[in-house]
Amino acid sequence: MRWRAPLIWLALLLLLAAGMAWLEPLFRWLEPGTRQVIYPHADFLVLLGRHLLVVAVASLLAVLLGVGAAVLVTRPAGRDFLPLVAQFASMGQTFPPVAVLALAVPVLGFGTWPIIVALLLYGLLPIVRNTLAGLEGLEAGVMEAARGMGMSASQRLWQVELPLAAPVILAGIRTSVTVNIATAALGATVGASNLGAPIISGIVNGNTAYVLQGAVLIGLLALCVDSAFERLQRGLGPGAQ
Repeated sequence: MRWRAPLIWLALLLLLAAGMAWLEPLFRWLEPGTRQVIYPHADFLVLLGRHLLVVAVASLLAVLLGVGAAVLVTRPAGRDFLPLVAQFASMGQTFPPVAVLALAVPVLGFGTWPIIVALLLYGLLPIVRNTLAGLEGLEAGVMEAARGMGMSASQRLWQVELPLAAPVILAGIRTSVTVNIATAALGATVGASNLGAPIISGIVNGNTAYVLQGAVLIGLLALCVDSAFERLQRGLGPGAQ
């Protein structure tokens, strides 16, 4: 039952993506003078799958790099690099994704890879920040107890530190992924095929129906993913069964 909300959002998302053509009368009312009111250049389920793939790849890379870097700089050998890692992650978030796309296209070409790079940089800060907060915020007594039990440094990391910090780390991943779901729409400006394509096409052609179709699907996807992360956080929280 606790997964009811994510499943409801997922059902609405898939139903709308598969049956967008059924809503043609509604969009026709919105754009009465437009010949084509349903985005025709790709199936919405295909666009949804491509959108999810881009976000998943970028988020996975961000998690690996962000959590890995935060773990390294909280070890004695890497603690001197902690300010550098924190500043780099902050710079990635403050650098506009559009600027990243503009710089990445000449190197990577048009398509999916520039938006993956932009999402990777944009999604690092909340992951790095929360991982640092989770690992640095552990009680000293817990760590002393782990050392007293004879655990090695790697055992303390995998069996004590990361499990205890998991709820805080997951909160950072949740923020990163949810924000990137919306930001991924910018990929359509450099030739990536995802749910941003109807939005960009609608803006260029002055077709509000196209914009609304892409925006609603992205919103439902964000709600579905965010509510799923919320349930995961509850499962990792105190008193979880």
